[in-house]
Amino acid sequence: MSTFQAEPSRPKYGRIDAGLEEVDAAAARARDHVFSMQSPEGFWCGELEADAMLEADYIFVHVVLGTGDPSKMQRAMNEILRYQNEDGGWSLYPGGPSNISLAVKCYFAGKLMGMSADHPVLAKARKWILANGGVVECNTFTKIYLCCLGQYEYDAVPAIPPEIVLAPKWFYFNIYEISSWSRAILVPLSIAYAKKPFKKIPHEQGIDELFVGGRENAKLHLRWNKDKKISWRNFFLVLDRIVHWAERVHIRPLRKIALKKAEKWMLERFEMSDGLGAIYPAMLNAIIALRCLGYSIDDPQVIRALDEFEKLGIDEPEGTPDYPVPTFRMQPCMSPVWDTAQAIYALGEAGVSRTDPRMLKGADWMLAKEVRHKGDWSVKNPKMQPGGWYFEFNNEFYPDVDDSAQVLLALNKVDNPRERYQYDVTKRAIDWIFSMQCKNGGWASFDKDNTKMIFQYIPFADHNAMLDPPTVDITGRVLETLAIYGYTSKDKRVEKAIKFIYSEQEPDGSWFGRWGVNYLYGTFLVLRGLEAMGVWNHEPQIQQAAEWIRSVQNADGGWGESCGSYDDPTTRGIGPSTPSQTAWGILGLLAAGDTRSDSVAKGIRWLLTHQRADGSWDESVGEGITRQAIYTGTGFPRVFYLAYHLYRDYFPLLALTNYRRAMDRTN
Repeated sequence: MSTFQAEPSRPKYGRIDAGLEEVDAAAARARDHVFSMQSPEGFWCGELEADAMLEADYIFVHVVLGTGDPSKMQRAMNEILRYQNEDGGWSLYPGGPSNISLAVKCYFAGKLMGMSADHPVLAKARKWILANGGVVECNTFTKIYLCCLGQYEYDAVPAIPPEIVLAPKWFYFNIYEISSWSRAILVPLSIAYAKKPFKKIPHEQGIDELFVGGRENAKLHLRWNKDKKISWRNFFLVLDRIVHWAERVHIRPLRKIALKKAEKWMLERFEMSDGLGAIYPAMLNAIIALRCLGYSIDDPQVIRALDEFEKLGIDEPEGTPDYPVPTFRMQPCMSPVWDTAQAIYALGEAGVSRTDPRMLKGADWMLAKEVRHKGDWSVKNPKMQPGGWYFEFNNEFYPDVDDSAQVLLALNKVDNPRERYQYDVTKRAIDWIFSMQCKNGGWASFDKDNTKMIFQYIPFADHNAMLDPPTVDITGRVLETLAIYGYTSKDKRVEKAIKFIYSEQEPDGSWFGRWGVNYLYGTFLVLRGLEAMGVWNHEPQIQQAAEWIRSVQNADGGWGESCGSYDDPTTRGIGPSTPSQTAWGILGLLAAGDTRSDSVAKGIRWLLTHQRADGSWDESVGEGITRQAIYTGTGFPRVFYLAYHLYRDYFPLLALTNYRRAMDRTN
């Protein structure tokens, strides 16, 4: 008997490979752990963690409304205080540089909660804020919120007139030419801008001390681009000053009609939804807009909006083991459809029976969430019937391509007794996804051909997510999905998508990740999509991508990438090793046909070494009070990031099981 035959459980290649029995045992523990997090209703929903701006805004909105539980607001302040940086500011992601808008909001939250300007925390924060330009350097949304409490001037913030909702759909600029999340945020904010709410607060709660040289001497308006006088930025700033002038002299003949239409638009989207857009900033703005329109605090619409908003909170009145102080934190939204689809797919890949009752229960829960009503997407896609899925528990107006593709991948892992029903649902979803393909061959998240880049120069577009263009990460997932359902690279739509992906490849072989951090995320999804479509893995684009993944592997065998790579692309693929990103690196290499390199073996060894006894992985940084999840999800690049608490578990499970199958094929 040969040596290889005597050790059938060991892989053939790699100098430090683990025995396959270790891989199997780790996968089994991970599988059991993932199942343990399934809800009795059948879904999975991990916490979505984000920066302290959510807690600061929570305090702000309740001060504006005169509502809220003071003790809960204090617990939210405790959460904010956990994460102040050594320099005095607060970061958008753990380990990142301090951010001026976030620092000002956190400082103001402290003042609103009764902290003195001389408090060491605020004194430290104030020093950093003033050294970095003060309040005038904040983004538009922050300045408008400050205006509500008299801490900035409405005349100095970019105008967001409600008349934007009156632009016809054929007009070059209309609200359906901007991203769905911008739409949901800006329509209620335009109502607030028109009504200009103001609540007087005690002088000691104000933040005049955050203006460099004093508020009376501050230049509050946005600055012109003096280096390039003829530019889109300056063009839109001229328009902005014209709109402000018209406001001052009361030239706004369509204001009443615009407010009525904006109100109607907003109220329609409250239905079949967990709040407007089911996302934090839109929900917050909608509450303020309702009050501006005269709705009382005890009006059913306001009560419902506040209830949905509060559901995003996670209350820890007894504190946590890491931080035994009462805290309250907010989530930007909830992710049950996304997490359920990812979990079922990973479990199916791990060999769980297609008829396992837990799998069927999860599948049926997803099927019940199918979109059956037309939403905003239909404005540019009017002939298509509804289909697909959204991200949250309820968000009927806003299904997205990424969730829909992932749910289809998951449904393919079960044999549903309602076979015909599931077939009809999946057929509708595939048809809808195809109908959402953009002109350049790629897919975006919520809209089709949302690519008018000029709108990024609008003064109130400084949240860096005004548009929803097609991305390679979503396109890669769609290709993987279509392949499972029988489509091939001979299909003209698939061929067009592959060309789009190739056109977006970076010179070093990687691909940008719009919805996950960052190039590791984009590259692994593209490679999986191309592999599923049968693209030869010796194509130069694929081998270059695989070489890039190998080149950025950390010395400890894992992979990691910081959110900072969105600000500085030269740092792509650089960061401390994390379970989710290590899984992405392994999955990308396996998809490129690499089962022999030490890179894959080291990556697997890293996952095995870092798995906990209960089958989970830790994806956090810091100790005790400063312990915080590492952010590997992306909301708005350079502005807002996320930590999906289940990424650390179902992606490593997927990597281990894919590796196991690859070893079987190799052997």
